[in-house]
Amino acid sequence: MMERWRKWPHLGHLRYFFRWTMYGKRRVASNCITLIEQGGISLEQSRWQKRKNKRKTYWKIGGIILALFLIGSYMAVQSYIATRDIRELDHPLPAPTIIYDQNGRVASKISSSKMEAVSIEHIPNHFLEAVVATEDRRFYDHEGIDYFGILRALIRNMKAGEWVEGGSTITQQLAKNVFLTNEKTLRRKWEEWFIAKKIERTYSKKEILEMYVNRVYFGEGAWGVQSAAKTYFGKDVSKLTVSEAALLAGLIKAPSALSPVSHYEKAIARRNVVLQLMKEQGYIDEQTFLRAKNEKIVVQKEKKPDRYKGKYPYYVDQLIEEAIARYHITQNEVLSGGLHIYTELNPRMQEGLETVYQNDALFPKGTDDRLVQSGAVLLDPKTGGIKALIGGRGEHVFRGFNRATQLKRQPGSTMKPLAVYTPALEQGYHIFDELKDEPVEFNGYRPENYDHTYRGSVTMYEAVIHSLNVPAVWLLNEIGVEKGIDALQRFGIPLDKEDHSLGIALGGMQQGVSPLQMAEAYSVFPNDGVRTDAHIITKIVDQNGNEIAKWKQHDVRVTSKEVAQKITFMLEGVVKEGTGKLARIPGRALAGKTGSTQVPLDGVNGVKDQWMVGYTPQLVGAVWLGYDHTDERHYLQTTSSQTVAVIFREIMEKALEGTPAQSFAYPALKKEQKQWQQWHKQQKEEEEKREKEEKWEHEHGPKEKREKEKRPHHWHDKHEKKQKEKGKGHKHDD
Repeated sequence: MMERWRKWPHLGHLRYFFRWTMYGKRRVASNCITLIEQGGISLEQSRWQKRKNKRKTYWKIGGIILALFLIGSYMAVQSYIATRDIRELDHPLPAPTIIYDQNGRVASKISSSKMEAVSIEHIPNHFLEAVVATEDRRFYDHEGIDYFGILRALIRNMKAGEWVEGGSTITQQLAKNVFLTNEKTLRRKWEEWFIAKKIERTYSKKEILEMYVNRVYFGEGAWGVQSAAKTYFGKDVSKLTVSEAALLAGLIKAPSALSPVSHYEKAIARRNVVLQLMKEQGYIDEQTFLRAKNEKIVVQKEKKPDRYKGKYPYYVDQLIEEAIARYHITQNEVLSGGLHIYTELNPRMQEGLETVYQNDALFPKGTDDRLVQSGAVLLDPKTGGIKALIGGRGEHVFRGFNRATQLKRQPGSTMKPLAVYTPALEQGYHIFDELKDEPVEFNGYRPENYDHTYRGSVTMYEAVIHSLNVPAVWLLNEIGVEKGIDALQRFGIPLDKEDHSLGIALGGMQQGVSPLQMAEAYSVFPNDGVRTDAHIITKIVDQNGNEIAKWKQHDVRVTSKEVAQKITFMLEGVVKEGTGKLARIPGRALAGKTGSTQVPLDGVNGVKDQWMVGYTPQLVGAVWLGYDHTDERHYLQTTSSQTVAVIFREIMEKALEGTPAQSFAYPALKKEQKQWQQWHKQQKEEEEKREKEEKWEHEHGPKEKREKEKRPHHWHDKHEKKQKEKGKGHKHDD
């Protein structure tokens, strides 16, 4: 045998196996015999033991498999919960943007949503306690799913034989309201559970409760507790009584069926149930319970409009434009981002401006039911702050055409102080220098005065106050068109290449300007030659109190203080004794310039645009008047000195009501003031002379008539021909 193992050494390990097996068999047999001899187990018992051992093995294996299955399922569930996307809850709820006036007081609100979110700190505790007591009494104990609550609801429903109580927690309701539909399927319920678990792991109880009360529906179109408080009680949520809070909490179950507006008794009964639950759960004591139960609930039948919402619509339109263009904030962020926007708004001035525009008697009557339109703006010359603004008459359209800021029309004679007289004074001309006023032609361009008469020569002061066209064009030609263009660019007036001509002296432009641009340009004069960019917004703060935008003032020196004072001196004369006399405000210093443009249609003798731009030492105003579309039937039939000057006066009078009057100071114009006195004295003497002549003619007959009778016949034909030739010329009026 040993020789065999040596012969096949690779079978050596089998030798040890056979030895062990034979030894093992002998040992087992020996043990079995011993047990039998000692009265041990029988053969049957031995078989039973083997089966028992097998069953234990099976149970162990089954247990291991079950444990692995449960662990795997748990891990799968946890993984599924972790993958639920609840980022929607991180998005801020749509909240109205609050607009503040120049004094930091709330002036207006804008919103694109029916939902109005509030922080939990703003909500009274007794309302939150009422919600928890009613909707989820174990809210602070469970982790999204209340298993005890589910069991309790199941037992109650079985006893009642119908569905009388649900087991959904506040977290589950939040999950359903935000992420799911109302379908009643097992799959949706499972999804609700998983999302609720994810919410609980992501947010605190306080955050969950805040999100819930801001998103839940309370009936009558009210989403969120703030909207509900205003809808039913006309008050802020922070002012809710315990009784009112209980009533609102009770509405969550069935907002339409329990609405106090249409089902008052049911709403009161439900309120009493909520109060009872609050007492049972220790949120209120017996005394508070009785007092709240006996409180008479007064519900407003019609929703009280928010007195701030929708206020000052044209001003708000421009605010949105500025936020987008200057600070790169989107319209959606302005409408629903809960921003706090601080502005230059003066509510008294804005309300006064809106009052003027509601007075149809001040405006010309339109043709074919088409309104004569208008736009106006008021701004502070020192800061550039827009104090008031209105963009049209009639019904307002949200972010529609704003004639105060978006209009592009030729400004007529209001351009003269900017394009002609400022650069002329800078070039050394003086207020009482003589300017040519006679028929002239410049390369085919023949300007003429609005009254078709000429005076030979006039002082600059006379040319300004009487809005004479010929002297203005002649003067611009003398100093050079480019000097005028350069001045306009410094004033911030936008120009096209086609505007580089003598026509710019009378406001002839390819595109045109808006009232805001004219007001900003004229603000240079009361601000001693300095221009500050016009603006509405001073700063913007987000929902979290972070300042995200702030106005930085930027000043530009346009002309010297002396030139600015000289222009003001002449423009004050326009209002005192010139074309702007109807704009005078008794007891108040006012400077300004009227302007108008003719209808550019053959055979139509009318006015297309009327303007007045003027200022006091503390306020600048600009007004435009006209049709949106001018044609053969739609144009104005009066000059700017007759119509828009009156509107301008009404606007400035209301805007400055209660404000101390200020006078213009002319420390650099002592010489000019003396010259004005001399000129005025001369004018007075000439006036007295004319009056004497008129009196003499009245008594003895017209001198002209007597002289005419003495003239030869051919002189009359020559004179009539000359008068006809005078009718041809530039179309811009005053």
